[in-house]
Amino acid sequence: MPRTDFEADEVCPPSEYQQEYHTGRSATMPPRQTPTRLFAVPPTFLCPSVPRQQLRTILSITKPIPKPSRFNASPHLPVLGTSHTAALARKSRTLPLRTGALAIKKGMTALYDAESAKRTPCTVLQLDRVQVLGVKTRKEHGYWALQVGAGTKEARNVTRPERGHYAKQGVPLKRHIAEFRVKDEAGLIPTGTNLTADLFSVGQYIDAKANSRGMGFAGGMKRHGFHGQPASHGNSLTHRAMGSAGASQGSGSRVLPGKKMAGRMGGEQVTVQSLRVMSVDRELGIVVVAGAVPGPKGCVVKVQDAIKKPWPDAVWPPTEVVEAMREGVEKVPAAA
Repeated sequence: MPRTDFEADEVCPPSEYQQEYHTGRSATMPPRQTPTRLFAVPPTFLCPSVPRQQLRTILSITKPIPKPSRFNASPHLPVLGTSHTAALARKSRTLPLRTGALAIKKGMTALYDAESAKRTPCTVLQLDRVQVLGVKTRKEHGYWALQVGAGTKEARNVTRPERGHYAKQGVPLKRHIAEFRVKDEAGLIPTGTNLTADLFSVGQYIDAKANSRGMGFAGGMKRHGFHGQPASHGNSLTHRAMGSAGASQGSGSRVLPGKKMAGRMGGEQVTVQSLRVMSVDRELGIVVVAGAVPGPKGCVVKVQDAIKKPWPDAVWPPTEVVEAMREGVEKVPAAA
């Protein structure tokens, strides 16, 4: 029986000459390599539908970090710098922890210290029936504040909307009204609480804010401290004159906005910071502070804890006063 080719190959394997004859190459030649093409897969712009093999990297495995959007205010996102919450956080650094009071400037005096032999000029401030008229909360108004009133006023000199406001709050009519912002809810006190002179303690520092004394129309030397022009050597009748108000071509042939010139001086709100409290009289409502306070005699001064000094340790009003006001008790115990 004749053998098949498969069996013949197993019994007698082909020689090198037979391999060379059938394959067309010598047994000692290296195997033929398939030439590589320039583009194994067509580029994306030629064939976008061909699936691509994606390499797994750290960026492909991890979740992408969401970029904050100015229209997104989710709880897990950082607070946006342009949001109302961020604005309150920035403002809270310069807001006192408690309310201030309205005082009347009575004049200036001096206190003499026998131990140090120093005479300190002081300003006398008086609190006249200062009372809390209203409370503003962040939920309703957008910030924390207290509305404070001082003095008294006849009903015939008060408009009906104002009388309705006082009647709704259950407080008497007031001549002067001001608003004092506080840092948070802890600085709020009930409506109707009387603010006395012992709101401030001796040794603490306060900021006084009032309208400065009006001095009418003043020149550049008095209003802005200009040195003036030469007193001699050809200067004719322009010793206290301001001089040039602006260039011709360099500034566009105009006077630049904000140029310091002659004009009405005073009558603007001025704040004097870090005034030390020298004396306090609760019965007379007197608070004596060291130094000068802006404004003429009889002007209204807003007095509040200094923002550049440590906060006072005294808590006002006392806890029993706050509890009594919240319970609606008519007779409030006197503050200690």
